[in-house]
Amino acid sequence: MKEFFSNRRKFIRNTATTATGMMLLSSLPKRAIAGFTPEPKIRFSVININHGHISGMVNAVARGGGQLVSVYAKEPDLLAAFTKQFPQVKVAASEKEILEDSTIQLIMSSGIPDERAPLGIRVMQHGKDYLVDKPGIITLEQLAEVRKVQKETKRIYSIMYSERFENKATVKAGELVKAGAIGKVIQTVILAPHRISPKTRPDWFWDKKRFGGIICDIGSHQFDQFLYFTGSTHADVIASQIGNVNHPDYPKFEDFGDVMLRGNNGSGYIRIDWFTPDGLNTWGDGRLTILGTDGYIEVRKNTDIATDHKGGNHLYIVNQKETKYIDCNQEPLPFGAALVDDILNRTETAMPQEHCFLATELALKAQKNAQWITNIPK
Repeated sequence: MKEFFSNRRKFIRNTATTATGMMLLSSLPKRAIAGFTPEPKIRFSVININHGHISGMVNAVARGGGQLVSVYAKEPDLLAAFTKQFPQVKVAASEKEILEDSTIQLIMSSGIPDERAPLGIRVMQHGKDYLVDKPGIITLEQLAEVRKVQKETKRIYSIMYSERFENKATVKAGELVKAGAIGKVIQTVILAPHRISPKTRPDWFWDKKRFGGIICDIGSHQFDQFLYFTGSTHADVIASQIGNVNHPDYPKFEDFGDVMLRGNNGSGYIRIDWFTPDGLNTWGDGRLTILGTDGYIEVRKNTDIATDHKGGNHLYIVNQKETKYIDCNQEPLPFGAALVDDILNRTETAMPQEHCFLATELALKAQKNAQWITNIPK
């Protein structure tokens, strides 16, 4: 094997010194040439960075062929942390500078949630596509305006549902479901606990008017997964409830919620909360169970407390043939590349636009109509 790579390097070096060799090299896949960096397919910039999710968003699009160009943020401390992580980025003097840069095709944001939809509207009106952290929209009024402008401009308004797009075991589950490994999907059950870490949270985090409520916020991931795995194209919220069970010092906050859903291709249950204990080795023991007519899949997204398996991305499948564990840590994450291709080709392969909006609409309706939990233990 060492001899093979040595001979391959000699071949590339020697042929590069002749005209014929240069022609031959140009016909090779560019990834085969050591040290080659492919030209970016698109250029993108960032406006507002109030949540750390922006790092994963940047990396996903960069993996897919995007080049990070510039960033604008009002907060010096957030800007300093971002430029330290991405030192190649140019700091823009204003939002306008980025919006009016004709070389930029995509703008992404993890701004304060109530500011995300208005920014997305400005982005689309400037002829650019938009990738925003969840929740990408926090009121039904915002959703109506975003839908209107998106239809007028034909730009992409994409929300980064990272609990599906950036979790390798969840991506693998999607492949298995599409291959028919558990038959027709009947129901999804999704548990999404989070750790609250109060000392590190900004003021807006505790104010429902800014973050939209617990179902709108962290629940938005789960509506995306329910629609995706059941294949539902419309759905109703059967019941939802919310409460502030254990944070009396923050009366505008919600720390627990759950939802029952019925779609045209399956049912769903969602539970979300801010009660991850400090003894857990990650921010949340996220779990996804997909029940099918011929079996079921369970995804343990971030940890597996029942075994010695390390880290996250664990998948269990039980069907008519076998009971199997799959370590999904080597699985690819296709969202970034698919989004870049959609930007170039005006397609909807990463996530259909209507799916994006429907997941948000369901979350907003569940949030708005949720019953308040009154039987809180004292």
